[in-house]
Amino acid sequence: MSELPYTDDPFRSPAPVLSVAPVVLPAPDRAVDLEIRVSAPVTGSDLPVLLLSHGHGYSNHLSSLNGYAPLANFWAAHGFVVIQPTHLSSRSLKLDPDTPGAPLFWRSRAEDMTRVLDRLDAIEAAVPQLSGRLDHGKVAVAGHSMGGHTASLLLGARLTDPDDGREVNLAEPRITAGVLFTAPGRGGDALTPSVAETMPFFLTTDFSAMTTPALVVAGDKDASAHLTVMGPDWHTDPYTLAPGPKSLLTLFDAEHGLGGIAGYDVAETTDENPERVSAVQRLTWAYLRSELYPGDSAWKTAVDALTADTSPLGRVESK
Repeated sequence: MSELPYTDDPFRSPAPVLSVAPVVLPAPDRAVDLEIRVSAPVTGSDLPVLLLSHGHGYSNHLSSLNGYAPLANFWAAHGFVVIQPTHLSSRSLKLDPDTPGAPLFWRSRAEDMTRVLDRLDAIEAAVPQLSGRLDHGKVAVAGHSMGGHTASLLLGARLTDPDDGREVNLAEPRITAGVLFTAPGRGGDALTPSVAETMPFFLTTDFSAMTTPALVVAGDKDASAHLTVMGPDWHTDPYTLAPGPKSLLTLFDAEHGLGGIAGYDVAETTDENPERVSAVQRLTWAYLRSELYPGDSAWKTAVDALTADTSPLGRVESK
């Protein structure tokens, strides 16, 4: 990525993207083998790796390796190798509801990402166009909704396993930056009674050890009333309750879909807004570039542009 030309407008000339799916990683200890999609620019070397964790929506295929094209395609066109697993929670797998860990498979989701990082050489071998082009030392993670929970665990958040009472630490040291899109917040009395009863792993979410740099993205109209009694502020908890360095991007008038990041023209997006999606694409790319390449000015430039807009789509704060 560092070898790619960089101009005042890094979005002017997106690279063509190659996308390969499914790449199958054998996983005998998993309910089914792990299938992933790999998207990358057709040119460039020393490319950073970006793991993308899907949410748990009610559609059949957005919550799988086939979702989140607006993000995956944009990031890949601008220098990232984006790897998207189909987590066991995906409706596309049609797993027996009695499968251990169902329905959300919170632990397995994070373990999927560690498995991917353990098998980067195998992934390169399975996609010959990528051979020798990945920078295994520059890895980030992003996740939307339940995928944001997955990403937060990989970045250092903790919880207590309701089945055995043990603290769970799934932090992945190879990941050095992250983006959390509308991620779940704290547990306890912030949850609705039904969530506290049926999803008890949410009760003990603790962000105090989430030390890895991260950008938290939240919509100021994302009440998520089926999950929390705290309203939109609940989705800012990964910023307010975690130690720095962290940044918070609050998008004005945005709901849970953040304008439509889960897919192109999907019916379940309640706040469809192409301009908002474009802002999310650019700001998250800029944040990750500056975190992975210290000294890069992309994040400062993007924030300055957002602030200078006379009708800004959102605001950024950092600590």
